[in-house]
Amino acid sequence: MTGSLTNPSTQQLQAALTRHHVTLADQFLPPLCRYCELLWDWNARINLTRHTSFDDFVTRDVIDSLRLSSHIPDGQTVLDVGSGGGVPGIILAVTRPTLTVSLAESVGKKARALTDITRRMKLALPVHAARAEDVLKQQRFDVLTVRAVAPLRKLLFWFQRRTSRFDQLLLIKGPRWVAEREEAAAEGLLDRASVQVVDQYATPGHDHESVILSVRFSADAAD
Repeated sequence: MTGSLTNPSTQQLQAALTRHHVTLADQFLPPLCRYCELLWDWNARINLTRHTSFDDFVTRDVIDSLRLSSHIPDGQTVLDVGSGGGVPGIILAVTRPTLTVSLAESVGKKARALTDITRRMKLALPVHAARAEDVLKQQRFDVLTVRAVAPLRKLLFWFQRRTSRFDQLLLIKGPRWVAEREEAAAEGLLDRASVQVVDQYATPGHDHESVILSVRFSADAAD
C-alpha cells in the first residue's frame, strides 16, 4: 500500500471522513490507511476490532480518538491502557506527533499484533506486553487513556495505588457511565478521586452520546 493521496484506499478514507463531517490533515490519511490495512489483516486471525470498514473506523475510532486528543496538551506522555487493536493510542501517535505515546496490552497475542503493526508502520511507539499497573511501576506518564477496558470501579481500584505515577485518567465511556460512577461511589472508590465530564458528543449511527471523563486523584491518595 502506497502513501499516495490518490491511492484508492486513501480516497475511501477521505470519502468516509467527508460523509461524517470529520476533518483531518492530508498528511495523516496515508498512515491511517496503512493502520487499517494492517489492523484488519490481523483481525482476520485474532479479534482486535469490530470496525472493519472505513465508515466504522471513522464513526467510532477516529471520532473517539480526536475528541480525546483535544483534551491532551502538546508535549505530554501518554500510556494507552489495554490498547487492544491500538485505539486510541495509535491514532493519537499518528495525528499528534508532539505527544509521546506508549501502548500497554496484557494479552500476549494482541501485544504481538500491536508490535507488528507499529513496526510495519515505522512508528517509534513502545508496546508493553503487560498490565498498565505494572508498566507504571517502572515509568511515569502524564495521561492514561482508556477505552472499552473495564467499568469505572475497576479502573479506580486498579490505579488508586499508582497515583504518583500519572496525573490524569481520560476515559471514553458510553451512556452507562452514570451507573458506573454510582457503583464506584458505593464502594468508596470516589472518596479520593474526582470524576468530571469534560466532553460529550454524538457518534453517527448511534442513539446515545459518548462522554470523556477526566479522573484525578487527591494528593493523599498516594502509592
